[in-house]
Amino acid sequence: MKKRSIITLIVVFGGLFIGLLVFIGVLVMVFAADDLDDGPKIGVVELDGAITESESFIEDLERFQDDDDVEGLIVRIDSPGGAVAPSQELYGAIQRASEEKPLAVSLGSVAASGGYYAACGSDMIFSNPGTITGSIGVITQFFNVERLVDRTDIDVHTIVSGDFKNAGSPFEPFEDEHAEYFADMVFDIHDQFVEDVAECREMEIREVNRLADGRVYTGRQAYDHDLVDRLGSLHDAIDHIAEEAGLDDPPVVYPPEEKLGIFGELFRVAVDSSVTELKEHKKPRVSYEYVGPQ
Repeated sequence: MKKRSIITLIVVFGGLFIGLLVFIGVLVMVFAADDLDDGPKIGVVELDGAITESESFIEDLERFQDDDDVEGLIVRIDSPGGAVAPSQELYGAIQRASEEKPLAVSLGSVAASGGYYAACGSDMIFSNPGTITGSIGVITQFFNVERLVDRTDIDVHTIVSGDFKNAGSPFEPFEDEHAEYFADMVFDIHDQFVEDVAECREMEIREVNRLADGRVYTGRQAYDHDLVDRLGSLHDAIDHIAEEAGLDDPPVVYPPEEKLGIFGELFRVAVDSSVTELKEHKKPRVSYEYVGPQ
């Protein structure tokens, strides 16, 4: 009996504690919602750091793209570039989103190589005068430790299914035929980059090739070369999209910074349901899931 009473107390107080958390969450979200009016908004999605994958950015962009309350989009890029395929996927995602809603790209301190590639998905690119951008080109490097291995008296045994399967190995000499093989690959990727830049910037291939020797440009130089459309800050880009969407001083929303676990999701659902009931009598539903720092 005593054991049952203890378990009952734990269950009761545990339930009260969870109820208190939900109540506090409801209050916080209700008061936070008062600062953000219902209605049209501008969504900002950030591409920050080296580009190693594209899934999370595309997911956030598509959320805003599918949200009827978000009537304009800003993509803020601060990236030195990265892997080729994810950069191409970002380019395509931005291009698709710009066909659905007014969209502008705002370049931060750096938007070079793959960062600039992604930006080209939009037909409106804002750059600060001092932004480092451009770097239209491709690079791959190989190192060789063959002589170091010889000095340490280490044997490396490799079995390959074809002559080029081991090309670029740090334990084998870098033969001329390997250099030619990788050069063909690098220049093909370079051509893809140039072709996409030429298409999105409405420039001739030869004109882009003249600029695509790997050098970086300041935002002002990029503007002079037609690589960006306007010199301006993130706020200038927001003002432009607000005007394009016919909005007067709209709120700006961001995607959530990190995804919730299963218990976080359950808590969010409970809070959202309570908030909806409390606010139902005065305004339509607002999607709080996407609201981030102002």
